Amino acid sequence: MNAVTYDTRRRAFMVEAGAQLMDVYKKLYHGWGVTLPGGTSATVGMGGHIAGGGYGALSRAFGLAADHLYAVEVVVVDAAGRARAVVATRERTDPRRDLWWAHTGGGGGNFGVVTRYWFRSPDAPRHCFDPSRLLPRPPGDILAGMVGFPREGMDRASYRRLIRNHGRWHEHHSDAHSPYAGLYSGLVFYGRPQTGDPGPAANCYAYMDGTRPDAERLLRDYLRAVADGVGGSPQTSEISSMPWIAAAEYLAGAQDSDVGRHKLKSAYLRRGHNDAQADILYTYLNSTGNRHDFANVTFQSYGGRINTVADGATAAPHRDSVIKAIYMNTWQDPDADPAAVDWLRRLYRDLFATTGGVPVPGRRDTDGCYINYPDIDMADPRWNTSQVPWHRLYYKDAYPRLQRIKAAWDPRDVFSHTLSVKAGPAR
Repeated sequence: MNAVTYDTRRRAFMVEAGAQLMDVYKKLYHGWGVTLPGGTSATVGMGGHIAGGGYGALSRAFGLAADHLYAVEVVVVDAAGRARAVVATRERTDPRRDLWWAHTGGGGGNFGVVTRYWFRSPDAPRHCFDPSRLLPRPPGDILAGMVGFPREGMDRASYRRLIRNHGRWHEHHSDAHSPYAGLYSGLVFYGRPQTGDPGPAANCYAYMDGTRPDAERLLRDYLRAVADGVGGSPQTSEISSMPWIAAAEYLAGAQDSDVGRHKLKSAYLRRGHNDAQADILYTYLNSTGNRHDFANVTFQSYGGRINTVADGATAAPHRDSVIKAIYMNTWQDPDADPAAVDWLRRLYRDLFATTGGVPVPGRRDTDGCYINYPDIDMADPRWNTSQVPWHRLYYKDAYPRLQRIKAAWDPRDVFSHTLSVKAGPAR
């Protein structure tokens, strides 16, 4: 179930749910010169990725991958227990349109088994039958650069300055019309290894649409702004250029190197972490008490075209953040599970201590969590003391509509798990 083809009848690209992201990118790009603004991991499957929204390196320029979803085929189970495959589209006249909408950010494992997707951008020319004009065309070239921050010299003040620089830059450069809409960046802070080389404290890598005439200047200015005034000896790499597909493969190779046992948490940020939160990151990431092989906190560029989609147009509700934060611990030894999970739980709880241990939606600085990084702690009152239910963190005001869709399409609650949508009154 990994085919990628062009469906002439629907004027849309058909992608089966078992296809992995890099295979999809290669087939779309080499076949028609187009792409989807999906994730950077090569091996993520399309089935769950799209249902949860789908975010990646081109999202500031082109939106979420789910923003380009035209139709979905889902195996659903009716009240009598019979399974059947149905196709739902975004057409206003489609009586199944709600089921399509639920798969534009409503999360995986909620309504049925996705078997196929069809993609066509909502702003594609009407009555156009040229496949090369129906999805975004990626930049021909990408410029890449990085600034590294050695652990030696990175004290608490340096953590504060670096996090402040990065946050403020994104607060001022995340408009869809910004010249930086074509930039994708990740500021990564690394936990101190238990043994051996302590490694860097942080790296900030950045990829920029190289087709802009001022792309190199913009990229250098960005890296300079992030490193400005940070203690120690920040080390800036040379700017390199590569074709877009090569950049996508390189980025995936770096991300997919983190293998093992994981605990992962997320947050949408409307502004960067404050100084008190920077101090907490410094303490945890430089401690020697964590049972991990690889711990990191990553702040990824968000906003741009993502934030131009109207509320309610899709089930993905987080449309005014500028940073997506990922908090991760990775280890290999199963015996380390309790300690490794507890370490990350405490880090996250302390970061958001003023709001009950979670990034409460609708605040000046936070706006909830990403359902494609599901975390059962959000439904656990030991770790979420905010009185804000888990579903508001992930879905905000979209949840009641998702509940109605659940009642209509999964009346027997066949698709049920800790963070599954719970059926509500049908319309």
